[in-house]
Amino acid sequence: MNRRELPLADRLAALREAVEVAEGRLEVPEVARARALLGKAGARAALGDATVVALAGATGSGKSTLFNALSGSEVSTPGVRRPTTGVAHATTWGEEGADRLLDWLEVPRRHRHPPEPALDGLVLLDLPDHDSVRLEHRLEVDRLVGLVDVLVWVLDPEKYADAAVHDRYLVPLAGHAGVLLVVLNQVDRLDGAAARACLTDLRALLDREGLGAVPLLAASGRTGAGVAELRGELARRVAARRAATDRLTADVRATASALGAHAEGADAGLGRRDRADLLDDLGGALAGAAGVPAVTAAVERSTLRAGVARTGWPLLRWTRKLRPDPLERLHLGDERARTSLGPAGPVELAGVATAVRRARDVVGEGLPQAWRDDLRRTVEVSEGELADRLDRAVAGTDLGPDRVPLWQRAVGGLQWLLALTALVGVLWLLGLLVLGFLQLDDVLPVPRVEGLPLPTLLAVGGLLAGPLLAVLSRPLVRLRAARRGRAAERRLRAAVEAVAEEELLAPMTAVRADAARFREAVQTARR
Repeated sequence: MNRRELPLADRLAALREAVEVAEGRLEVPEVARARALLGKAGARAALGDATVVALAGATGSGKSTLFNALSGSEVSTPGVRRPTTGVAHATTWGEEGADRLLDWLEVPRRHRHPPEPALDGLVLLDLPDHDSVRLEHRLEVDRLVGLVDVLVWVLDPEKYADAAVHDRYLVPLAGHAGVLLVVLNQVDRLDGAAARACLTDLRALLDREGLGAVPLLAASGRTGAGVAELRGELARRVAARRAATDRLTADVRATASALGAHAEGADAGLGRRDRADLLDDLGGALAGAAGVPAVTAAVERSTLRAGVARTGWPLLRWTRKLRPDPLERLHLGDERARTSLGPAGPVELAGVATAVRRARDVVGEGLPQAWRDDLRRTVEVSEGELADRLDRAVAGTDLGPDRVPLWQRAVGGLQWLLALTALVGVLWLLGLLVLGFLQLDDVLPVPRVEGLPLPTLLAVGGLLAGPLLAVLSRPLVRLRAARRGRAAERRLRAAVEAVAEEELLAPMTAVRADAARFREAVQTARR
């Protein structure tokens, strides 16, 4: 083995990882074939290191005669009419455990050859005709061709270029040159020049099909010509005890190459900038659908309502109770309960669909179609849970502390002082009115300030200064309401982006990461 050749166990481990990654993701037939190959490899490893060689060919190619020549007795009955060989026949050389192997191969007809050290460990099969008119015969050939360790294709001088053999069997085995032999049988029917011409033409045909490394032998099962060379080639492979390993290695590489069509693509992860841009795009779209603007507006109105009440005329604060708090109406604060936010409208839903599609296109850029299909299915599953997740996220978001600013406390206290001042002035004036009615107004002199009665100044000053102070405080109240709305929007946006990350972006990037793992495993298996 080449020092750089990857061991079969490592190839199988890589193929197994590729299948595990693809399980439930890739709906392609190549994954099923890889899974079947792993099952075959596990079963074959438990059945010893015997070398299973199969003779395959068309009706009339003389493979049964060649099989009998190799077996030393008439185990398989030759024929020239269809169908001839209906089930596989087996001859074993000195392998006591061959019965278990033949049970696994489901070969019922068996013949034990007398001990022959050079071939001990060989299990030779004569397969049904691949061109049989019986469908079950052709299916049996296809089944056993996929299970044996070494395949010997027996061709005859008349049909050695038959497209049915080359296109269906030989060309697909171009990567199996190490476990494939081609025999031009019945050369006794040709003279020397014709035999050399056939061999030269067949060699050129095999070379064009990528089978240049496949040995080509000439033989005649009837006369025994070339049988010794074929037995020697089989003996060499039996002695090496590598036929099963080589066949599985070739199968793994071929299977991994087939999976390679679904293993190309970009690197595993998104750049930090790309991920941030996608999250910002998704967050913006989902925030609109989740009602974040409505909650932000409610926070601002609620904060404005409370600030106006604190800095407004105290005697009118009771009117605030006539209108419900905009924020309380949304029933926020409990992620287990649904909010009173309305459903997303067509514009918001269209925005979400567009953002999701853009994210899916960015994440899936460069991936094979099978992975992009899986990406679409993954996003469809995630989108189905979005509405409830977003509503719970908005409901459970802490909108930030609602502490009363010191300046509002001070203005509120001043408003009460002005209200008390106005009340004192009004009561004083009422008292003076009563005294005047009783003609006792001269009893208590009225203090004056710049010629104006002090009670009048107190009443008028308190009644005018309070509303004026409320009007002057209104811009500051609005400024705080806007600032608290922005803070709430940031918190809501962070909660929505967390949902976008968990429900959309993380599953998308997981598909891309799995595609990268799949690609690495496939590349290892076919290296």
